[in-house]
Amino acid sequence: MSEQNMKTHSLNRALIATNRFGYGARQGEMLKAQRDAKGWVIGQLKTVEFDPSLPGSDEVLHAFYQYQQQQRKKKSNQNIDFGDDEIPKNFSRKTLQNASADGLIRSIQSSDSVSWRLLDFFSNHFSVTANNRLMAGLATTLEREAIAPNLIGRFEDMLLAITKHPAMLMYLNNERSFGPNSLAAKKRGKGLNENLAREILELHTLGVDGPYSQQDVIELAKGISGWSVKHPKREEGNGFVFRNYGHEPGKRTLLGRSYRQNGMSQGEQMLRDLATHPATAKHICRKLAFHFVSENPPKSLLDKMQQTWRETDGNIKSVMTTLFRADESWIAEPQKFKTPREFVISSYRAFGIREVKQNSFRYSLNNLGQQPFNANSPAGYSDKNEDWLGPSALMARIDWSAMVGGYQKWQKIEKILSTSLGSQVSQHTYNSVMRAESREQSIALFLMSPEFQWR
Repeated sequence: MSEQNMKTHSLNRALIATNRFGYGARQGEMLKAQRDAKGWVIGQLKTVEFDPSLPGSDEVLHAFYQYQQQQRKKKSNQNIDFGDDEIPKNFSRKTLQNASADGLIRSIQSSDSVSWRLLDFFSNHFSVTANNRLMAGLATTLEREAIAPNLIGRFEDMLLAITKHPAMLMYLNNERSFGPNSLAAKKRGKGLNENLAREILELHTLGVDGPYSQQDVIELAKGISGWSVKHPKREEGNGFVFRNYGHEPGKRTLLGRSYRQNGMSQGEQMLRDLATHPATAKHICRKLAFHFVSENPPKSLLDKMQQTWRETDGNIKSVMTTLFRADESWIAEPQKFKTPREFVISSYRAFGIREVKQNSFRYSLNNLGQQPFNANSPAGYSDKNEDWLGPSALMARIDWSAMVGGYQKWQKIEKILSTSLGSQVSQHTYNSVMRAESREQSIALFLMSPEFQWR
C-alpha cells in the first residue's frame, strides 16, 4: 500500500485534535473536541503522574549495589542465605517492565493524552537505552524524575535535570569523565569522556547542524567533568553528586563565550546558555512541529514557535500553546504515519480498554519494532514516516491487527468507528469494515484503514 493511497482522506478539526495531537479519542472525546478543538487541546497541557510505588533511581542504585555484593558473597560461600533481604536477579528487569507498562496504561486511560504524547516526545528526545542490568532499572526513572516534573516548564530546567540524572550520566559514561588536569587525572590516571557533552550539543540542544565545533564538545565535556553518581556505600543518599577533584580547573570557552565560574556552577551556566540559544530554539521547535504537525512544517509556524521560545525563555507550555493555536497546525490532510507506540495506544483507546496485561504490551511493541527504552541510540526512535512504512513493518501491523481482531471480536464495530473517527470515514473504508466476513476481520480492517493509521 503506497503512501499516496493511504492519505486520500481529509480530516476535520475534532479528529485532528484527538488523533494528531492526542493519542486518539476515547468514548465521548470526539464530541468534546468538536465544541472547541483548539481549546480542548490546549487544556490538556498538564503535568502527568506515575504510580508512586514504582522504584525510583535511588532505590534502583541501592538494589543494584546490594545485588552485586550478594553475588560476590555467594561466590565465596555457596550456602549463604540472605533471606528476605536478597535482591532478586530480575529486579531491574521487573522495574523496567512495570514502569513501562504503567506509562502505557496511563496513556490509554488518560483524559489528557496530549500531555502523554508530549512526555513521550521528550522521553524519546532524551533517549536512554536499557542496555545492561543497571540501565534496565534506571532507564524509566529518567522520564519520571526529570522529564515529567518539567514537562510544562522551562526547557533549561528540564535540560539541567536530565543532565544531572543518574540514568543519563551512566548511559553516556559521564560518571567516568574527569578533567585532564584534575586531581583525579593526576593521581589515578582518569580521563575525559566526551559522550554526554557531544549528545547535549548534537541531539539535546543545538542540533547536528548547530554552530558548534569539536573544540566546543571538549570544552563542554570539561565543564561537566566531575558530574557523577553517588556511591551507595561510600556516600550518603544516591543520585547526582559533583566531585570537585574530578572537575577540570580553569575557565571554559563555549560558542565564543567565556565561563569563569568555579565548580559545578560552571557546567550549569553552560547548559542554561545552551538551552536559550537561538539554535536550540530552532532545533527543538522544528522537532516539535515535525512530530505534532508535519514532516514539512510551514516556516510561518516555526517562526511563531521560535518567537514564543525567545519571549518566554523556552517555556514548553507556551511554545506548545503557540503550536496548537496556529492555523498552520490544523492542515486538513493527514500528515504523520503512526509509530508503533502511537498505533497500539490509539487502538486500545478506541476499544475503551482499561486493563491490559503487561505481556500483551511487551509482545505488541516488541513485534512492531518499538520496544520501550530500547532504541539503542541516544537519538531515540525515528519519527519519520518512511521508517515505519516498510513492507515488513506493515506486515507486522497486519498480523497484530488480525490478532487483536480475534481478542476484541465482541466489540461493536459501529461504536468503535464513531468513538475514534466520528464521521471521518471514507465510503470505501466503511463498506470494507461493515461488509467483512467476520467481526475479527472487520476490526482488523478498521485498524489498518488509512483513516486510523494516519494522523
